[in-house]
Amino acid sequence: MNQKADTNDMRPEYDFSGGIRGKHYKAYQEDTNVVLLEPEVARVFSDSASVNQALRMLIDLADEVMQKNPTGDSR
Repeated sequence: MNQKADTNDMRPEYDFSGGIRGKHYKAYQEDTNVVLLEPEVARVFSDSASVNQALRMLIDLADEVMQKNPTGDSR
């Protein structure tokens, strides 16, 4: 048997005795996308609100460009 699996690495200050297993599981499965940011990107975008704001601006910009040039020609 794997000896590492038998060890308890939980620190004494972690107390999950009042926790409820799976409390947010269903909501997480329905409406969550986890994205890992590279360290240099994470330094600029420190929270999900700033990432979402930047992505919305990029979407708006792309929409504007496509409205001006719907065929995608670079002329």
